[in-house]
Amino acid sequence: MSTTESPAAAPGAAPARPCPRCGAPLSVSERFPTWCPACEWNLLPEQPAVQYRTARARRRAERAERREEERRRVVRERTEKVFRLVAAEGPERRTAPPVAAFALAGLVHLVSLTVLLLGGALTAGLVGAGWFPRGLGVLALAVAVLVRPRLGRPTRDGVLTREAAPALYGLVDQVSDALGAPRVDSIAVSGRFNASFGVVGLRRRRELEIGLPLWEMLTRQQRVALLGHELGHCVNGDSRRGLWTGSAVDSLVEWERLTRPSADHGSRRPMIIMAAFVANVLLWVVNRAVRALAGLMFRLHLRSGQAAEYRADGLAARLASVPDARGVLVALLNEPTVEAVLVRRRALPRQRSGGRSGGPDLWAALAEAARTVPASETARRVRASEREVGAVDASHPPTYLRLRMLDTAPPPVDRAPLVLDAGRAAAIEAELAASRERVARELL
Repeated sequence: MSTTESPAAAPGAAPARPCPRCGAPLSVSERFPTWCPACEWNLLPEQPAVQYRTARARRRAERAERREEERRRVVRERTEKVFRLVAAEGPERRTAPPVAAFALAGLVHLVSLTVLLLGGALTAGLVGAGWFPRGLGVLALAVAVLVRPRLGRPTRDGVLTREAAPALYGLVDQVSDALGAPRVDSIAVSGRFNASFGVVGLRRRRELEIGLPLWEMLTRQQRVALLGHELGHCVNGDSRRGLWTGSAVDSLVEWERLTRPSADHGSRRPMIIMAAFVANVLLWVVNRAVRALAGLMFRLHLRSGQAAEYRADGLAARLASVPDARGVLVALLNEPTVEAVLVRRRALPRQRSGGRSGGPDLWAALAEAARTVPASETARRVRASEREVGAVDASHPPTYLRLRMLDTAPPPVDRAPLVLDAGRAAAIEAELAASRERVARELL
C-alpha cells in the first residue's frame, strides 16, 4: 500500500461522517469523491452497472475485465521489481544500454532495408521480368517507405524565438548548463497538459515543448524542477530516445499497422471471401510476430528506460528540491481538474468576437483550481495510481513509484538550488502572454 498518510479535512469541507465500511471519519467535499483513507472505500467510485443484452455479452465483458486485471498485475510486478532494483543500486547508478535491444533494433532495420533493396531490384527488373514482379517491387517500395526510420519533424506551431523570449531561453540555458546538457535549439508552447523534450530532424534539433495548462499550475520552483526533468533526458542515459532503437520502435509500430487483419473485404463473391480469409490468416501470424517483437523490445528497455525516468526525477530534485519535484508529479495527477475547468469555461456564452467570455481568465482559473484541490483528493489520486498502476504514459514508471523513489532514495544535496526569482518569473510571464492568449483560444 502507499505510504501516504491519511489527509486532514480540507478547508471548507462538509462535516465528517463515518465510513459505511469501517466507521472511520470521512471528510466530505462537494467537488471530489468522498473516500476512506483507512479502508479505501470508494477509492475508485463505482461505475453504473451495464445492462448487457445477452448472457454471452456479459461473459465476454467479464473475460475482458479479468484479462485487464491480469495485465495490471503483471505490469505492477514488473515495475515494482524495477523499482526495487533501482532503489537498491541508487538512481544515480547507470546501467549499460541493453545489448539485446540494440541487436533487435538492428534486426528490424535489416528487415526494412531488405524490403527496400528487394523492391528496388524487382522494380528495376533485376529479379524477374514482366509486370507482376514490377508491381510487387512497387508494393515493396511503398512498404519500405512506410516502415522507414522516422527522424521526427521539427515543431512549427507555437515556437518562440530567442529574440521573443530571452528570459525563458535564459532560464532553460541555465538549467541545461547546471545539468551538463546541451542547450535547446527551440522552445514550443502548446495546450497539452504535459511537457516534453526531443531530438528531431536530419539536423537533430533539440526541442523543448512546454504545455501551458501544466506550466500555469506550477509554482516558480516547480517550473524549474519540470525543466530539470525534461532536459535531464539529455544526460540520464535513456537508451529509448536514441536514434537507433527509437526509430526501430517506430518501424515496428508501422509494421503492426500494415499487418493488422481487416474483416471488411467489401465483396460477397466466394472466391474473394476465401482469398481475404487466407490473407487475414497470414497477416494475423505476421502481426502476432511483430507484436511479440515489440513486446520484447519494451521488456528489454523496461529497466534502463524506467531507471532513466527515476534519474530524471532525481536531477529535477537536485536542481530545485525534493518537494518541488514531488509537486510536479502531484500536479500531473490534476488532469481531471483541468478538464473540469475547461468544460465549465466552454459552457460560457460566446462573445461577439467569436471567443468565449472569461477566456483571458482561464489560466487564473486553472491555477486556482489546482491550488484548492484538497489533500484528501491528492492522496486519493496517488492511491488510485497505485491501484490502477497509472502513469503519465506507458514509457514512464507509475506515478506512485516515482513519488516513493524520491522519498526512498532522495538525491544528494550537493549544490545550491537554482532559484527562479520573482523578477525573472514576471519577465517570462510577459513573454508568454501572447502564447497564453493563443492557447486559450485553442482550448476554448
